[in-house]
Amino acid sequence: MAPKFPYDDLQAFLAALEADGDLKRVKAEADPHLEISEITQRVIREDGPALLFENPAGSTMPLAINLFGTEARMAKALGVDSLNEIGERIGELARPELPVGWAGIRDGLGKLMQLKSVPPKKIRKAPCQEVVFTGDDVDLNMLPGLQVWPGDGGIFHNFGLTHTKHPETGKRNVGLYRLQQHDERSIGLHWQIHKNSTSHYAEAEKRGERLPVAIAIGPDPVMAYAATAPLPPDIDEYLFAGFLRGERVEMVDCLTVPLQVPASSQIILEGWAEPGERLPEGPFGDHTGFYTPVEPFPVMRIEAMTMRQNPIYHTIVTSAPPQEDHGLGKATERIFLPLIKIMVPEIIDYDMPAAGVFHNCVIVSIDKKYPKQAQKVMSAIWGLQQMSHTKLIVVVDADCDVHDYREVAWRALGNVDYSRDLLLTEGPVDHLDHASYHQFWGGKAGIDATAKWPEEGYMRGWPEAMHMSSAVKATVDRRWKEYGLD
Repeated sequence: MAPKFPYDDLQAFLAALEADGDLKRVKAEADPHLEISEITQRVIREDGPALLFENPAGSTMPLAINLFGTEARMAKALGVDSLNEIGERIGELARPELPVGWAGIRDGLGKLMQLKSVPPKKIRKAPCQEVVFTGDDVDLNMLPGLQVWPGDGGIFHNFGLTHTKHPETGKRNVGLYRLQQHDERSIGLHWQIHKNSTSHYAEAEKRGERLPVAIAIGPDPVMAYAATAPLPPDIDEYLFAGFLRGERVEMVDCLTVPLQVPASSQIILEGWAEPGERLPEGPFGDHTGFYTPVEPFPVMRIEAMTMRQNPIYHTIVTSAPPQEDHGLGKATERIFLPLIKIMVPEIIDYDMPAAGVFHNCVIVSIDKKYPKQAQKVMSAIWGLQQMSHTKLIVVVDADCDVHDYREVAWRALGNVDYSRDLLLTEGPVDHLDHASYHQFWGGKAGIDATAKWPEEGYMRGWPEAMHMSSAVKATVDRRWKEYGLD
């Protein structure tokens, strides 16, 4: 069973980062209008620390940013030494074998106890409701929301966990969507076409009902990650967060809407999305490195804003890679590998390059057993939930390190006859994809960079790759200092 999670809230995580020398306090006043964004991006490009701006201009709230900008910091946020540890835990739980003998029964009971411990639990009194503003007292300008890029349509709150529930089934969804501040009491909800909140709103609109919405800013780091995870629709984000934490997430009822939110959050926004109401949202400088255009999106009319006595505002910047969500993307890559291997068992490993903003390219290594298996794997990946948005899949043999981009490029550029080994198709793409000629769908490619077999029509005899003998390598290792090359 996972150990009890060490961070009860954002403050505890920031304290741990500071103790490790991985948090820098910025005491000088800094402007949320562009200046904080430029400072943060310079730090990110140098793999720098998390930042706590103690004096953002125009607000009394400190601003925390770049909390997940490196893999090491992301692992710390999730309470592990390596992100692979969580994937291994999931792999153990997902193993289908029945218990054998006493040891198997013990392991099976251990798995059941893990699952039993993780559903969220409701509490009556929560830190996130120590201060309450309602009606005309609500003022989003109290928050140090950022304008990240000069061409942005205004202030955006980029790390608010948006809670909705299906009007008919009551099924909850928590997602991370950009939130444009229209005025002191209104938020634009960028609910993309493929997202669960979109279907919740569509159902409410069909019924002529308004949809309750609650936005949590600054929960504990595990819950912050869980909201970004590409979970299947039937998996509750709070169940998943409880699994990651090894303990149940505490929830509290909202004051004005029929939803629950994480009790340890810094700030909560409560309100409603009215049926049929949409406002122009954008432009917005997104993680693609380009501005996304203005489109109509639903609006949240805020009825209450609650917060801690001394809240910390948490946000994130979006930019072309390298970007702050690097750690978030790598966490998803490592955590979900065992589940992907269950669905596509020939996969050995995979990598989603940050330069491809994680969904534009996937590199996959496979244990190739039969002809054209690479093409089968490509089709399988395009059928996996959000991986259906992948635009380029590169398939290599099992002996290729998918995280070594030089080796992958060598194989993809040298092992491929593009008249035979390139698979072109069409399908859904990300809502934000600017390159597709049609919004929401476009072209995709798969590159088979594996060694080719006669059964695949390659009759020349695949050449042997060059490798130095182990004896010579051992000799050179032993004598290296003699050569004077250090």
